[in-house]
This record gives sequence, C-alpha cells and structure tokens, in this order.
Amino acid sequence: MVSKEVFVKNPTGLHARPATLLVKKASSFKSDVSVEYNGKKANVKSLIGVLSLGVTKGANIVVFANGEDEELAVEEVSKLIATLEE
Repeated sequence: MVSKEVFVKNPTGLHARPATLLVKKASSFKSDVSVEYNGKKANVKSLIGVLSLGVTKGANIVVFANGEDEELAVEEVSKLIATLEE
C-alpha cells in the first residue's frame, strides 16, 4: 500500500465536477484507490463516496492505493487533486 498527503486548492473542494474528474482518473487504474479526510475513508472510484467526504478548499487529505499499479495511481490521483482549479 502506498499513500500520499495532498492539499486541496480547488475553491469548491472535491464536489461535483472535480469529483467526477477524480473518479474517472482513479477508475483508469487496476489498484484500489481511496481518500481519507477527517477520519473518514472513501473509494475514489465511487462518486457518491467522494462526495460524502465533504472535502473543502484548504483541506489536507491522504490518497491511498493498493494493487499492482499503486504507485502510479497515487501519483496521478494526487497530481490531479493538487492541480484542480475551477
């Protein structure tokens, strides 16, 4: 398992459009990808799961991945979160 802490800069946090982009990116990997925020963890391949976390701008979240392409999954998902800006 690989993990990385990421700072959310997006003004709306991980809601609607940003969450949809995140789910699409995570779904391209074979590994299980999840995000932890405020003690809650959600599967990043689930739009409802990501939205249920209520991640806001300025949050520090942790991205986890477990599987055959876990390192690439964490790197790509983290990079997307860090660069999302509406």
